[in-house]
Amino acid sequence: MEANIAEDKGKDAWGGGTAKPMGASYGKMMMWFFIVSDALTFSGFLAAYGMMRFKFIDSWPIADQVFTHFPFIHGHYPMYYVALMTFILIFSSVTMVLAVDAGKQMKQSKVTFYLFLTIIGGIIFLGSQAWEWKNFINGSYGAIQLNSGEIVHFVDKDGHQVALKDFVVADHERELHTDSKGIWFEGESDVPTYTTSEVLAGFESHHDIDLRIQKINPETKEKIIVSREEAMLILAKSKAVIEGANLRVNEYGNTLFANFFFFITGFHGFHVLSGVILNIMIFINTILGTYQRRGHYEMVEKVGLYWHFVDLVWVFVFTFFYLV
Repeated sequence: MEANIAEDKGKDAWGGGTAKPMGASYGKMMMWFFIVSDALTFSGFLAAYGMMRFKFIDSWPIADQVFTHFPFIHGHYPMYYVALMTFILIFSSVTMVLAVDAGKQMKQSKVTFYLFLTIIGGIIFLGSQAWEWKNFINGSYGAIQLNSGEIVHFVDKDGHQVALKDFVVADHERELHTDSKGIWFEGESDVPTYTTSEVLAGFESHHDIDLRIQKINPETKEKIIVSREEAMLILAKSKAVIEGANLRVNEYGNTLFANFFFFITGFHGFHVLSGVILNIMIFINTILGTYQRRGHYEMVEKVGLYWHFVDLVWVFVFTFFYLV
């Protein structure tokens, strides 16, 4: 008889009964399990990024020289837009907190309002990340890849990078690649705008432009700018003109940087997209009064946990990729 009583108590506590182990419902516990496992996944990715950056620390791209764009504004604005993206995502976490708090007070209208703001913040962040990807893939300035695989850039006397289009003139006539002309194995988008000889000629005719190599000066923490004499010797070893970044080449420097950027920020973006979809589902149920009839807004709390996790992960991604 005593054994049966003990068995019933165990079933009530851990087998789906009304008791809440550790003071949390089954749903919240499962969300925490997912968050911990996902945190370990992101930790592994960021640790791998950190090891590769440490290995190539003397040639790794500098974030201030890579992420310099701001929508609708022409100029050099390092990290400004990324900082704005980060602020928007963190602010959406604040609105989620307010939605959870309003749910505990059973205020349906406020939950709806704050969930709406959270969704808008998530959508703006996703759009901003897509815009960052577009600029990263298309490239900003263009660069030269040497026979050694090193990437070199062109800068003005103030050390600001100069785009190839600002000093290079295309002397050759580009022929559109089509299947009918038998050049079916190479896409038109893969053909660079300029040839290496045209870039070299443009550099020779513009004495106000210098060459910046991939190596970093350990004292100044900046890329090294060489003399024009040394630049001519380096450019004589040019292999190809690089425009933009992908998984094979990267105009900003080490190709591993582009690989990690696409993978980690893309993986985080997928989490944000999933969070936005979940928030939209909860938003619709809130409007329909589903949780009001249940007498609690626990689903808002569970999705809120996930959204806070996504925001926290971005803080680490932002620190690793953009700040350190």
